[in-house]
Amino acid sequence: MNTQAETFEFQVEARQLLQLMIHSIYSNKDVFLRELISNASDALDKLRLEALRGTELRADTSDLHIEIEVDKEHRTLTVRDNGIGMTHDEVVGLIGTIAKSGTAEFLRELKESKDAAASQDLIGQFGVGFYSGFMVADQVTLVTRHATETRGTRWESTGEGTYTIEELDEAPQGTSVILRLKPEDTEDSLFDYTSPWKIKEIVKRYSDFITWPIRMATESTDADANATTDAEAEADKSEDEAGEKAGDEPRLETLNSMKALWARSRDEVSDDEYHEFYKHISHDWNNPLETIRMQAEGTFEYQALLFIPSQAPLDLFMRERKRGVQLYVKRVFIMDDCEELMPEYLRFVKGVVDAQDLSLNVSRETLQQDRQIQLMRRRLVKKVLSTVKDMMSENAEGYATFWKEFGRAVKEGLLDDFENRDAILEISSFASTQDPERPTTLRQYLDRMKDGQQHIYYMTGESRSIIESSPHMEAFREKGYEVLLLTDPIDEMWVGSVPEFDDKQFQSIAKGQVDLDTEEEKKEGEAEREQRKKDFAELLSWMTTTLSEQVKEVRLSSRLTTSPACVVGDTHDVTPQLENMFRAMGQDMPQIKRILELNPTHPLVTGLREAHSADPDAAGLAETAELIHGMAVLAEGGELGDPARFIKLMADRLQHTL
Repeated sequence: MNTQAETFEFQVEARQLLQLMIHSIYSNKDVFLRELISNASDALDKLRLEALRGTELRADTSDLHIEIEVDKEHRTLTVRDNGIGMTHDEVVGLIGTIAKSGTAEFLRELKESKDAAASQDLIGQFGVGFYSGFMVADQVTLVTRHATETRGTRWESTGEGTYTIEELDEAPQGTSVILRLKPEDTEDSLFDYTSPWKIKEIVKRYSDFITWPIRMATESTDADANATTDAEAEADKSEDEAGEKAGDEPRLETLNSMKALWARSRDEVSDDEYHEFYKHISHDWNNPLETIRMQAEGTFEYQALLFIPSQAPLDLFMRERKRGVQLYVKRVFIMDDCEELMPEYLRFVKGVVDAQDLSLNVSRETLQQDRQIQLMRRRLVKKVLSTVKDMMSENAEGYATFWKEFGRAVKEGLLDDFENRDAILEISSFASTQDPERPTTLRQYLDRMKDGQQHIYYMTGESRSIIESSPHMEAFREKGYEVLLLTDPIDEMWVGSVPEFDDKQFQSIAKGQVDLDTEEEKKEGEAEREQRKKDFAELLSWMTTTLSEQVKEVRLSSRLTTSPACVVGDTHDVTPQLENMFRAMGQDMPQIKRILELNPTHPLVTGLREAHSADPDAAGLAETAELIHGMAVLAEGGELGDPARFIKLMADRLQHTL
């Protein structure tokens, strides 16, 4: 006896998503079947794995399959599997709501998207394929029973704002999704999805590689024969003849080849087949940027089929994101998102790894210590990085797309993947003063270095414009030295732990002493420098004492040409940006005093020196020193310790000039 159905309202996000999907998202509505088949395939994978692990099941695993059933008279289409099924709680949590992190961000991006293709990309990234059934159906019914239970659950909705859930005393093994189809409307790309030829076409195009049989009861009819193209009619000719001989009785036909793409040779698989497989495992709607095949033989055998996406997923930098590739053992699905096979900084890589020698009962805990897994991981990482390096020379446009989408994530590897640090640096690109539009690789930077240049110069900051307008750039701009402009938050982290590239040291132009003069220039200017040291000695000592709460030292600068002053850090000091990042993460950071450098040729500095020399106790000198320091902090985009006092001092000085 069934319990009474309960009616619920969709949460706001789910209702908005349904309306967007039903009315405005998909230009190709055929993909609804791909999504439902993909979900069914996942359910079969999970059931087989539980059976192999010895889980006590109330399910028959002797003939696992997906079945498609059409009813022309009642215009229904059913996608049925005898897989793992869902419990009542899972139906409530996974179907009635969208329990995914980032849903609000997803909807915002979706609404801002201007074209249908971009909208489809967003849908795929959030894996909400079940809801795509509402594009072609006025009503969707789901009947499911979990493989460990005897009771089932029915979920039903028209997608208008409410859904019903009821428990069933009996239900078939697995999950059935029944779609009550909308009327055919070819102008809106809404085809007759009760037509066997249309179902066959969709399965062949999108799901031929699914490792489970996809079956459908078919019979030859004049209507279907007329609807097919010449190519489709020829392909179905032998099957139709067989149906006629059998008296047109429906027959159960397997629609897909069930061949694992990673186990087939490269010349047997088309690019389109690879692309569809990628979309199946990633729930992305774009073709991948790059396909990577690997096959290891010998004492430890495995096959890998990996993909580099062409667009970063919206959750790439979200804490609850999924990462890792799928792990199979002898073509038996073991787990999704196997993090042990791919490091965090390559979390965007999708694909399948099929090992021959692992245990079917391997768990996430044992994977962490498994020597074979560690060996596979090392080889997979090197293969991905070498593939990107090949893209740099063979597909410059593809590499530019890769770095634009995933560069921030890849640079995270510079912090913890010491073994591949040089390889990561080799494929990295950075904005630089060389070209306002195009980033540069480190190899290109080295090729352009001046004779005798020993360092790779860089500066970190919040934006290119802030760095380019910084006083620290003045001497480098005047002498024609190229500077890398590092604006990603991760740049603040890695530059402190990566000492060099190809024997050239990284050097921040905002830290330590800067000396860009040649040996000849040093000799010519030595007498002048010594004289300046003497002339400014008293002023520097006085300002160091006066500003002791803000700075650790005041000294003359060799990096300024037009600005009166700048603040710099000691060679090993944490930058202000990194200091703020640590504080934002809740870490207690002591105040780091910096160095104030003065431009000895600037009229404001020379005027202050003369005024101090004439009367060290003159009123206003200390305030002038404060103003010079405050201007230097602001010039590099920093924050003042006491903005109100700075504004008051500036206002008083301006008043006296009127």
